[in-house]
Amino acid sequence: MAKKQSAYADAGVDIDNKMAALRAVKKMVGSTRVPGLLSEIGSFGGFFAAPGKDQVLVASTDGVGTKLKVAMLAGRHDTVGQDIINHCINDILVHGAAPLFFLDYFGAARFEGPVFKAVVQGLCKACRANGCALIGGETAEMPGLYPPGEYDLVGTIVGVVPRKAIITGKTIRPGDVLIGLSSSGLHTNGFSLARKIIFEQEKLKIGDILPGTGRRVGEALLAVHTSYLRPVQRLMGRVAIRGMAHITGGGFCDNVPRILPKTVDAVFDRSAWTVPPLFRFIQERGRVAREEMYRVFNMGIGMVIIVRAADQGKALAVLKAASAAPRLIGRIEKGRGAVRMLN
Repeated sequence: MAKKQSAYADAGVDIDNKMAALRAVKKMVGSTRVPGLLSEIGSFGGFFAAPGKDQVLVASTDGVGTKLKVAMLAGRHDTVGQDIINHCINDILVHGAAPLFFLDYFGAARFEGPVFKAVVQGLCKACRANGCALIGGETAEMPGLYPPGEYDLVGTIVGVVPRKAIITGKTIRPGDVLIGLSSSGLHTNGFSLARKIIFEQEKLKIGDILPGTGRRVGEALLAVHTSYLRPVQRLMGRVAIRGMAHITGGGFCDNVPRILPKTVDAVFDRSAWTVPPLFRFIQERGRVAREEMYRVFNMGIGMVIIVRAADQGKALAVLKAASAAPRLIGRIEKGRGAVRMLN
């Protein structure tokens, strides 16, 4: 006799399917194990040994946002997990913190095993690359809340930094210099505007060549968010980092002021780097004002590092050796805690 479908399955939630998928990725998640991890996925909570008393925990939560729409359109789900891990790592990195563990939330209208597995593969790949444990999370099947075929991916990272090594930006002074590290593309911000211009206005398809880039639309838009952990860690200890800003939602204008004392401005020289073709396409075809572009997108610079002018040569050399493609992009001047753009 055929097994009768449960009432919950009739309502659109298949518990058996979900549990089978979770069992399938358990070994994969185990590959992210690091010293300090005291548990495995499947329990109500994850356990991690507390660091020493002179250590401070730093936590951050974020999501992939509407970049997920592009992944769904492309039918490719192995990159978005890397996006969320790398994004969150950069957010705590600006304070000097190294990642310990990550917790994810995956919610969908219907739990589809292959999609979930691909997402977890991306999460695990980024965790291994950054020495971070995927300690657990939540998977939720909620028909009626999410549109059919769609899902959401968010997460929380916890890292650690010695109390004396916390970077706050308080020591930034006039005369300091701004060093920019190249981004891989849009990272995980500005996709609502980019999608509107590329797909709705220009009517491009996911497999079309994006004019001026030599890349297909899907390839250009799904480029994985860069993690700056390794090059910045190389820089720490070699040079005194005054402050760092991860250029995410809000672009330069909203992110850089978060680390500035109210007595200085960050003055950027836009002629110091070449804006990648993807951003130029969005600006020109969408007729987006130049200042709006720098408020929404990273414009090719994913991380800004502030050091003393006397340290800029050493800092650039260390970052270049770490393949971070650094460039001098501005300076700190007396001001009121704002960003100014030149050229």
